[in-house]
Amino acid sequence: MKRREFIALVGGAAATWPSIVRAQPAAMPVIGHMHAGTAEANKDEVLAFEQGLKRNGYLRGQNVAIEYRWADGQYDRLPAMAAEVVGRRVALIVAGTPVAAIAAKRATTSIPIVFHIGSDPVKDGLVASLNRPGGNMTGTTFFSNLLTSKRLGLLREILPNARVVAALVNPNNANAEFQANEANEAARTLGFEVFLLRAATEAEIDKAFGDLLQRKADALLVLSDSFLNSRAAQVAELALRRGLPTCFAYREPILAGGLMG
Repeated sequence: MKRREFIALVGGAAATWPSIVRAQPAAMPVIGHMHAGTAEANKDEVLAFEQGLKRNGYLRGQNVAIEYRWADGQYDRLPAMAAEVVGRRVALIVAGTPVAAIAAKRATTSIPIVFHIGSDPVKDGLVASLNRPGGNMTGTTFFSNLLTSKRLGLLREILPNARVVAALVNPNNANAEFQANEANEAARTLGFEVFLLRAATEAEIDKAFGDLLQRKADALLVLSDSFLNSRAAQVAELALRRGLPTCFAYREPILAGGLMG
């Protein structure tokens, strides 16, 4: 699901705000926007989000306010952020990552929540089903976490003689274990040996590359994660310095120097 299609969904959700809010122009409705990553890494998404609202008649600062909250890759900050947003009595919460959506769900059962994530919202426990989400949550997913095997397949195509692939994962990601298991299963089918590197801080990324060199990896697979995506330039630079092919989950790391995604 493309991001701009997600924006249309948010615009539609905004149209369902309680009539009492729409009947009081002086009380401008507020959207709380939560994300586990950084503002810099997601500036294109923010731009698209506000453009989508504008197309649906909502202009920031004129008839709607938006309060952004960024965890900057520190996922333990999300529960407090969610509580703060709920305390602000926002009309709608937008969650840009699975961990942000989970934190928002735990903070409120009444405020509408619209998520835009790369994982399976049913497995994440966000909704009852894709067709009938139920509760106060709905949204879109592009199932990025389910494409790990496809990315390994692409590495096999460009590196037919490769044998060892390192998979970089953020252990704080709610889907870390799922992604690791999928990588291992796909690797067996493709004839790769995969070993995991775990990093949840910039220092741990540097350490992971030291471990990667000792294991003599032929390529690096960076698993889908907001923190790792926000540190794409660091990962890409370290990989380029060592002449190591990289495969990422998103487009932005490619612009930062990654090989493909």
